[in-house]
Amino acid sequence: MTTEATLPSTSTSPTARQVWTRTRGIVIALVLLLVAAVAIAAIRSSEQHGSLDPRSADPYGSRAVAELLADRGVDTRVVTTLSEARAAAGPDTTLLIAVPDLLTHRQQSQLHSATAGSDGRTVLVAPSSWSVERLAPGVVADPATSLDSTLSPDCGLPAARRAGRADTGGIRYTVTHPGNDECYPSERLPTLVRIPATSGDGDTVVLGAPDILRNDTLDEQGNASLALQLLGSRPHLVWYLPSLSDVSATDPNEEKGFLDLLPSGWLWATLQLFFAAALAALWRARRLGPLVPEKLPVAIRASETVEGRARLYRKANARDRAATALRSTTRTRLAPLVGVSVTQAHAPEALLPALSAHLRSDGDGQPLHSLLFGPPPGDDAALISLADQLDALEREVRRS
Repeated sequence: MTTEATLPSTSTSPTARQVWTRTRGIVIALVLLLVAAVAIAAIRSSEQHGSLDPRSADPYGSRAVAELLADRGVDTRVVTTLSEARAAAGPDTTLLIAVPDLLTHRQQSQLHSATAGSDGRTVLVAPSSWSVERLAPGVVADPATSLDSTLSPDCGLPAARRAGRADTGGIRYTVTHPGNDECYPSERLPTLVRIPATSGDGDTVVLGAPDILRNDTLDEQGNASLALQLLGSRPHLVWYLPSLSDVSATDPNEEKGFLDLLPSGWLWATLQLFFAAALAALWRARRLGPLVPEKLPVAIRASETVEGRARLYRKANARDRAATALRSTTRTRLAPLVGVSVTQAHAPEALLPALSAHLRSDGDGQPLHSLLFGPPPGDDAALISLADQLDALEREVRRS
């Protein structure tokens, strides 16, 4: 009786330590990326706090220009609702709309109706195509923005000529009606437009960028001069900061769709990513052609291959295929041992008589035909028993 050595486990399932060793680099990178994203978001959120708010001393706030206007006798009042902004319109008031694009089309139309005949001044800060055509009819926003931030006035508007170069570069506009002041052009399109009212002394000023109002850029170029002249022409300045909490913004008949809420840049970026993914898929796609043999990049132990195939058989309940493979391999190995050619190994009439001559008994009492050519086992236990019997048969033939 021989004692067989216990083989080490050949399980391919990785342990928890192996999983951590393989994935810890990715996990650490993801954690660092998350921490960096949170830090950047916190920094940017603090920088953008109080953007264009005349009460804010942050870099993007506008407290400095409000203080300078106060020194010149102009009082500044902040409003956040459409009703307050409409009520404030008057001949002695400058109404500044900080973010016109936050207004719905209905709000824009109501605000324009209130300011059109007020004889006051309305200043629109960087309105895009969403708002400029309703708040300043006859002015159209160009899709391409200015490449330069600092521009020369190149117009006859006294305020612009006295201020000189200023940081107005941003959204460019096309004016469809004559008789307007078109200043600070970028590639022949103005970034500041003054539209006089059809009657009275009122006007509307469209400003392509908010830089001349910000605390961090007010002291550069002629920004302060231009801001004070545009906002200080009347004794009262009403600073309208549109709020999403304003009840007038709710209009069931005019709701923005999902695509309307996305900036245009995101749509272009999504389209570019789609083309990039398509090109990457085309580059990495499987080419059709003849099969080319390749060497395995690593050496795989035979025990791992056997165990892997056995697991596939078990998962598919393919006991018939497993039994066929075991019997075929056993017959192939037994044939040379009993003097039968390999080509005749699977012929019962050639293999079984030769085996019987070498054995004292038929496979531990089981007929050789049933053992080597019988039906598939009915369950896993029968399959294991078949493998043990085939192994015992081969060992007995080798000893005989």
